[in-house]
Amino acid sequence: MPFDFPEPASGADTTASGRPAPPPAIEANVPLLEVPGWAVAQRSLFDLLDHAWRRFARDFTGPDGRLNYTGPLTTRDGVDDFYEVFFNWPQLYLLGGADDLLPASEKHWEGVTRQLTELDMLRDEYERGYDWFHQGESLLLLFFLCMADPERWSERAVRFAELYVDPAKGNYDPARRIITRAHNGSDPDRTGLFDGDVYPWLQKEADTYGYPLEWIPEAQDGPFPLSSDPRLGAQMRDRMGAGDTALNLGATGLVLNAWILTGETRYRDWIVEYVGSWRERTQENDGVIPDNVSPDGVVGGLLEGRWYGGHYGWSWPHGWHSIGTAACVAALAAATVTGDDDYLSMVRTTLDSLIARGKVMPHTEADSSLPAKWAVELGPDADTPTLHVPFRYNDTGWFDYNPTTPPVPVALWHHSASDADRKRLEDLREAEAIDWRTLRPFRAKEESGHEKAWFAFLAGDDPGYPERILATAQAQIRHRLRRIDRYRDLDVPEADIHVWQQSNPVVTEALVQLTWGGPQVLYNGGLQQARLRYHDADARRAGLPPDVAALVMSIDPERTTVELVNLAPETDRTVIVQAGAFAEHTITAVRYTTCQDDGWIGDMYDYGHTEPVATEEELSCDSPFLTVQLPASTRIKLVLRLDLRANTPSYRTPFDTAAGEPAPGAEGSTA
Repeated sequence: MPFDFPEPASGADTTASGRPAPPPAIEANVPLLEVPGWAVAQRSLFDLLDHAWRRFARDFTGPDGRLNYTGPLTTRDGVDDFYEVFFNWPQLYLLGGADDLLPASEKHWEGVTRQLTELDMLRDEYERGYDWFHQGESLLLLFFLCMADPERWSERAVRFAELYVDPAKGNYDPARRIITRAHNGSDPDRTGLFDGDVYPWLQKEADTYGYPLEWIPEAQDGPFPLSSDPRLGAQMRDRMGAGDTALNLGATGLVLNAWILTGETRYRDWIVEYVGSWRERTQENDGVIPDNVSPDGVVGGLLEGRWYGGHYGWSWPHGWHSIGTAACVAALAAATVTGDDDYLSMVRTTLDSLIARGKVMPHTEADSSLPAKWAVELGPDADTPTLHVPFRYNDTGWFDYNPTTPPVPVALWHHSASDADRKRLEDLREAEAIDWRTLRPFRAKEESGHEKAWFAFLAGDDPGYPERILATAQAQIRHRLRRIDRYRDLDVPEADIHVWQQSNPVVTEALVQLTWGGPQVLYNGGLQQARLRYHDADARRAGLPPDVAALVMSIDPERTTVELVNLAPETDRTVIVQAGAFAEHTITAVRYTTCQDDGWIGDMYDYGHTEPVATEEELSCDSPFLTVQLPASTRIKLVLRLDLRANTPSYRTPFDTAAGEPAPGAEGSTA
């Protein structure tokens, strides 16, 4: 229930030596009698996941970690499909997965990197040149490895970021504030969009997404075979392969990662400069982000003045589905390094423009180019008239109507905690005819898509959500395990290299929502968002300790509520709660449940127990960390007051020490 916090202390507490004092510790003493179903289900999910990743590694990978694939890669596509198979494996380790999951994840990154180098897809361990829709997917594995072991992975991460920050690498023009080509990376000689004369387009893709540059005069005499269509050769290479595209905004995630690792201002300055240029272009385009900039810095310079039509832009192939994520990754990066949330405006105004053009219709009557996505996400509700918004734009206007997708507006709200960003979600929920509490057991490759149901839970409308999403996660894993049985002996042809993604049984979305109080990472190059993270004080590593379950029940701006449960009947555990994915928040006060009286046990000959009497106590804090001692079979509810984004984001942990000082949380008085 609502309550008032004590005023936080002014300034950080210090020891007699003048060094920062360790954060306070509290001890749980409310007995765990009737174990909540969500806690049992959560620990059961950890157990199943431990079996699942080992099974995948056994059946689909070789001794050095590479995937069981012996064929060639004949196009520029493919690097992402190898890395993203494992993207959430180190994320699971960070959540509390097995100790050996981290070295296994590192082995797979290194094995796949050797494999792709042999296939001539990488130079110096990095993509030779491809678009950022796919590069962002490739890098999620690296980002989570950096979070789990920053010392080991820092050199690589910084070296990769330099490909964009250092103009001498050939990817960035500081005078015009543009990334110089749509396909970019470690090989400055890999220009254009394809190797050969014609874009490697399949008829099925053409039928689904249409063609780029459909307005050029040379295309009006068609139809043409794909191998000779004028839109897919020199015209596409010259008009779409040169200059900047909105999709390149995804590169800011790579540079943000380097800034968090090093704190160097040059990475911050690059993000501010590059995202600032796109924010200006958005303002000049009536609040809708354009998708292309010619090499001389002019929007539409290669497209006869069109602000649309760039590579992976508004006209082709995915529109908002790709632009929205890239722009959101960039806006969040700029807001993070500056503390200025106005950078989010270029996403907000674009998103609001799409919503304003929404139409109510059943999905079965929409012109969506993503029918496979919605078939599983909507199920029988595909026939229900509900709000659809346009994803694409060309000379004929807005088209390609789809139901609203939640990852971008949820990411905006999670970061800002603003009333306006929350109201946008509430308005969307009210405008849609499909109940946001509906939960379907699908696993998209992004391993997300259940944000609407999570939002309804956080709004207090669905108390049964935790157990239902955990059951859904179990179903997803067991389905994937059956896929492994079916395809483990397949000699994978190049056309089917997505089979590994479709069989990856690691499922983390439910755990991210319930334990970290955050949405799943933005899939095309984002960094993790979280209200809380955890560390095992005894094992001195990231993640929940064995036997411990956590449930974040609210992430309101001033109050984040979490319950911790130790299911072990005999083993004490100690959890260090961290405020924010990168310790960017400060815990200024905590109110917690306590039970001082053990009279509930009863006398020797009592047949049962009475209900324990729980009360609340409060404690002032001034730290991103809080130690919680959990004796066997205890539980505790914490209501944390957080000063959001009070600290510079970093990969520090509570075990990082200076000059021999004890790790934060390793000592301190028990409240």
